[in-house]
Amino acid sequence: MIYLRVAAVAAACFMLASPSSAANSPQIDNFQNPASPYLRVHGVTQPPHGFVDFCARTSTECADGVIDELRRPGTGGHLAELDRINRQINAEIEPATDLEVYGVKEYWAVPTKRGDCEDYALLKRKRLMQLGWPAGALLMTVVLDEKGEGHAVLTARTADGDFVLDNKIDDLKLWHKTGYRFIMRQSYLNPRVWMSLDPRQAAPSSPVAGFKPTR
Repeated sequence: MIYLRVAAVAAACFMLASPSSAANSPQIDNFQNPASPYLRVHGVTQPPHGFVDFCARTSTECADGVIDELRRPGTGGHLAELDRINRQINAEIEPATDLEVYGVKEYWAVPTKRGDCEDYALLKRKRLMQLGWPAGALLMTVVLDEKGEGHAVLTARTADGDFVLDNKIDDLKLWHKTGYRFIMRQSYLNPRVWMSLDPRQAAPSSPVAGFKPTR
């Protein structure tokens, strides 16, 4: 089902969006209000197994830090900063699959030269945090893209809405302008916990390890 399609997030990382593919984009999930600039969460869910492994290897990248529940202001050049970092990293990193770089199908890492979609997102998160953005405003997110395939992006929580930084698109977009179906993302209170964006996939307790596809 949905989890089976997003388990290997990198499957569609490098397929550029086009007008023809956008016309065939999956509909925004009915559990998300396409008129709202903010994504709604529906409880905890199991994180992608690549993310769990990433946190085990690089715990500092998943540290709780200081909880900051406030959204970043949309003024003062913050949106321009998001746009600049998105374009900068998209140009800086060469697209490559995990199999090409690491010899395995799924491996999350902060890239130096090459990487796939989640690697782009991890580097954007790191760069923005170095510029003063709080971890709670920068959330790793899993979606189904215009082809209905698993893809990872970075969601930035701002007072003007949830903006998406995407390695396939240089333009900064509000979530409901992407044409993607949003499946899950990190909690802004705890980066190790993931929240479902679909109530049908929400779990009753907070998972911290292991990714098991559901039937």
